[in-house]
Amino acid sequence: MSFDSLGLSDALLKAISTKGYTTPTPIQIKAIPVILDKRDILASAQTGTGKTAGFTLPMLQLLGEWKHPGKRPIRALVLTPTRELAAQVQESVEDYGKYMNMDSLVIFGGVNQNPQVTKLRRGVDILVATPGRLLDLESQGALSLSKVEFLVLDEADRMLDMGFARDIKRVMALLPPKRQNLLFSATFSNEIKKLASNILSNPISVAATPENTTAERVAQKAFHVDKGKKTALLIKLISEGKWSQVLVFTRTKHGANKLSQSLDKTKISSAAIHGNKSQSARTKALSGFKEGNIRVLVATDIAARGLDIPLLPHVVNFELPNVAEDYVHRIGRTGRAGAEGEALSLVCSEELEYLRGIEKLLGEKMKLGVYEGFEPDPNAPVGPPPASQQARRENQASRKPKSNGPSRRPGGQGSGRRPAGGPSSGNRRSKPSGNQR
Repeated sequence: MSFDSLGLSDALLKAISTKGYTTPTPIQIKAIPVILDKRDILASAQTGTGKTAGFTLPMLQLLGEWKHPGKRPIRALVLTPTRELAAQVQESVEDYGKYMNMDSLVIFGGVNQNPQVTKLRRGVDILVATPGRLLDLESQGALSLSKVEFLVLDEADRMLDMGFARDIKRVMALLPPKRQNLLFSATFSNEIKKLASNILSNPISVAATPENTTAERVAQKAFHVDKGKKTALLIKLISEGKWSQVLVFTRTKHGANKLSQSLDKTKISSAAIHGNKSQSARTKALSGFKEGNIRVLVATDIAARGLDIPLLPHVVNFELPNVAEDYVHRIGRTGRAGAEGEALSLVCSEELEYLRGIEKLLGEKMKLGVYEGFEPDPNAPVGPPPASQQARRENQASRKPKSNGPSRRPGGQGSGRRPAGGPSSGNRRSKPSGNQR
């Protein structure tokens, strides 16, 4: 199937061709016609399979069918859980809409709000935002959501969980009841689907792959190791394997900083990225990693959602996530757009329960190997790791909505992707074919 068979406009087809994409991905084939039919949608697909273009392309087409006279009101709102994902979605909107008369803007916290406010006053058609900064600026009278025709929740499962539920409820109260709702994610639990039903109106559900699955081309490995030897093993794997680019996940911000410092001491260039870093530091670290100036990017789960790092060969779970769905998003940073990738997990005895949760989610057992010289202590406790004061503080902080700037109301958490084959997602009411976003 080709893109022109999906009913897309000449302007969009030209933009797709400019980026070198020829064949739509399965999620695009399923989602684009549903959205063009002006239906609400709940779409599930693995990370790196083209979800962003799955909602961006049809949304741009429908928006282009009607022009608002005078100042442009915000007609489409795309909400994301992280700043990085917001920035990457905005880049996709600009890429696909480059031959259309459409203005867009991305807003998030951690940066000066004045340039954002200035552009909002001039008018934009599409606004990509994180909930905290959006609510901040709305409370200041810098924007209105009364003309929104499209609401998109990207990484919708994260947007509807306890960390964002209150902010999303407040945003919903600002929107007109008549609109088209598009919810996209790689994972949807039954609880999240129930919450989504309060937003969607007679939706169509589509899934390009079985829900909560991992990319087929990602080789998954797990080693049962001694907790105190994880850092030494990681250094050995990177050095002896001559890994030039690896994304490493930790559970806490403190752990990310500590691991990055240990790597630097062994002359392995690294940088840590997490919510306590300034936006400029996060942007610099990600840019350096993509450009090859930084060999290892150590991240908390802030990087598990949407970060598009083309052809990333290795992802390491230095610590397993305590939320099984996050494992799917973490390893989805590799094996994107049909490329091959490797995901390696270092599992200490305390994390075996987390591993069982991941296996239950995936519906398959994961072979747990042992690396000679790094075997687990037979006397180590088996069970969920005790929650340290540091981990508890970080978890509590991540669950509390935080203001991204001066405002009369508290905001939410402050806050980026590419597909296979094609560019990377219902009822109007209440580099193969290309690495894509």
